[in-house]
Amino acid sequence: MTGRFPLTSKRDPAVKRVALVGNCIPRRCGIATFTYDLCRALTNAGRAEIFIAPVNDVPEGYDYPDPVWFEISEKKLDSYRQAADFLNLHDVDVVCLQHEFGIFGGPAGRHVLALLRGLSMPVVATLHTVLADPTNDQREVMKGLVDVVDRFVMLSERGGELLREVYDVPSQQVEVIPHGIPSMAFVDPSFYKDKFGVAGRHVLLTFGLIGPGKGIEQAIEAMPRIVERHPEALYLIVGATHPHLLRDQGEVYRIGLQRLARQLGVEKNVIFHNRFVSDAELDEFIGAAEIYLTPYLSKAQICSGTLARAVGAGKAVVSTPYWHAEELLADERGVLVPFDDPGAISDAVNDLLDNEVQRDAMRKRAFLSGRAMTWSAVALEYLDLFERCRLAPRKRTPVVAREHRGETLPVINLAHLRRMTDGTGMLQHSTHAVPNYDEGYSTDDNARALILVLMLDDVMNSATDELVGLASRYMSFLQYAFNPECGRFRNFLAYDHRHWLEDVGSEDSHGRSLWALGTLIDRCSKQTTREWAIRHFDAALPVVEGFTSPRAWAFSMIGIAEYLKRLPGHRTAQRTLRDLADRLMSLYRASSDTDWQWFEEYVTYCNAKLPHALLVAASCLDDEDMREVALSTLTWLCRVQTSDIGHFLPIGCDGFYPRGGERAVYDQQPIEAHATISATMAAHRATGAAMWLDEARRAFDWFLGGNDLGRPVCDPTTGGCHDGVHRGAVNANQGAESTLAFLMSRIEIRVADYETLRSGPAAGEVEIVIQPGSATEARSKDVPSASR
Repeated sequence: MTGRFPLTSKRDPAVKRVALVGNCIPRRCGIATFTYDLCRALTNAGRAEIFIAPVNDVPEGYDYPDPVWFEISEKKLDSYRQAADFLNLHDVDVVCLQHEFGIFGGPAGRHVLALLRGLSMPVVATLHTVLADPTNDQREVMKGLVDVVDRFVMLSERGGELLREVYDVPSQQVEVIPHGIPSMAFVDPSFYKDKFGVAGRHVLLTFGLIGPGKGIEQAIEAMPRIVERHPEALYLIVGATHPHLLRDQGEVYRIGLQRLARQLGVEKNVIFHNRFVSDAELDEFIGAAEIYLTPYLSKAQICSGTLARAVGAGKAVVSTPYWHAEELLADERGVLVPFDDPGAISDAVNDLLDNEVQRDAMRKRAFLSGRAMTWSAVALEYLDLFERCRLAPRKRTPVVAREHRGETLPVINLAHLRRMTDGTGMLQHSTHAVPNYDEGYSTDDNARALILVLMLDDVMNSATDELVGLASRYMSFLQYAFNPECGRFRNFLAYDHRHWLEDVGSEDSHGRSLWALGTLIDRCSKQTTREWAIRHFDAALPVVEGFTSPRAWAFSMIGIAEYLKRLPGHRTAQRTLRDLADRLMSLYRASSDTDWQWFEEYVTYCNAKLPHALLVAASCLDDEDMREVALSTLTWLCRVQTSDIGHFLPIGCDGFYPRGGERAVYDQQPIEAHATISATMAAHRATGAAMWLDEARRAFDWFLGGNDLGRPVCDPTTGGCHDGVHRGAVNANQGAESTLAFLMSRIEIRVADYETLRSGPAAGEVEIVIQPGSATEARSKDVPSASR
């Protein structure tokens, strides 16, 4: 379930969007209140946009407030995976998890690991419980959290010690940030007592969700001795029964407490407010109290939000010595009494009621210590931590939607392709997702667009008029681009008056045109269309022998290989393929050595196309030496393009990678990911080795967030793809080259996942949005056959 969310790209490397995962009001539990309060505090700090992804423990969910954008179904594992996809694809910089074993599905809340392992951004986890003696399931979940969480936030120092001692978490992975509290004035309790009709009485208070373990029966058992000495004493127990206890046992526990008060003769001195009170009401109850009682029964309590709130409000506190109380009430900020000792509780309360000076001094010490715990102060600590995590090296390799088995890969959405295509052809550039007419058209992009339509034809089963029309438009553009006087394709066409900006285009654009025509010749079943393509291919082939660009050679070689599948006896095509392949081999022999297994002195752009073309030629020409060089150079390139933590890291176009020099990291272009996917898929077809599928998936993960920024580059809402990864930001524009690179990659990676996983839709059933609208429309298994 989703709410309102703008998709944005930002150039500022600071944290701009944070997702809180946990529970949220109106669900009644401490973590729900904490999450919502933290969301408000972070939002009020004004440094980032904050939203919540809560976990629903009931099928109908809750009537959540606006900050909730996505809801997770507690028991459904797929819901956690879908949440990971949502967060990856919506520009989230940091995820802040609120963790408690009982709020997530699976044994010991194990389902949450599926969400965390699927995230591409840093994760900060606030642990509301750390167990000194966990069960086997709980220990396994904690181990899983340690593997994927970048920083743990503990709400107390003792929690941090347990995390290090019991779970071997490195100190640098642990931060201590106190439980937030509202900022309250230091007031005399008499100010609020009139509101509740308790003027002149000593008010003791316990608040929060009621249930066993809170030790309220111990405080009630202490009341007879307190009332004997201070008959005006009144014990207020404010809060509803915990919803899960109420669901499973009803009001048995509360009724037992009321019976105990009657049996002890203090029923008039013990008042229950059996409801979930608002923050404003709670502030008034706290304000009216002289003493706060927190008689928990177990030492293993690393944090109590109610205790933090009482201390921050400047209340005198009597508490059993659970971990958080020992820490928060040190230095005479409260009184600690033994567990299971009602007599000690009554002695401590009587002593404080007898000594107003001592009580007020304790209140002041507590109030002053609480200034560092106000939500405004806590929010700034969290935001500073988020920014440190955002800028720090990732502690894990991003794991993205691809792991959810093929069916959860982004749907192929052609909306942006349609948006960028007019009656002439496909426009080159866009401003964000708006076509930019000023930049006109290029033959490069229209050739790639034709290849895309033909790839769709390969994996689908029936034609659509729209895609047939798109293919015809791109073919017409290539026909118009060809200059028969010189046998060359022109590349750049202006939008105004549709005039060419050159008589001869780049060698690369010519090579890509041959690639598109060759693909059309091989895959088209319509005779007249195939004859058209052969005529243009034959006219454009001769000039290739004079080309000097290795990448133009490579594009041409792939097109020639496609051509030879249909017309294997064509001598000129065979000779040209052999000549171009030999040129690449000569470059390799002249440039390569053990440490530099490459064709040139620079690794520049569209790099994987060189080994890809050589591998294709080796298959056509049955040349084992070519095959070995193609595979060894592709292996070397994949190694160069893998980051230290294992994600795809293409060569940046701002300087490239000179031999013996420093490689450029930015800007990273989508065309590099697509070239790598195509080449590694070709290597898999040639060798059958699974390693090539792994490399293809690594490159595809770059589109989904498996990159240096941990941000998705594809945009499922538009069907487009951002124009690259900059230092600290994703390029906001979604041009033709990038969008085509993603769409072609998406088709090829679906084949990769099908070949190994055999799950989800079979080959020929790629999900695709072919009608106008968003990426959430009904999916069609009818695939256009634009050339038939």
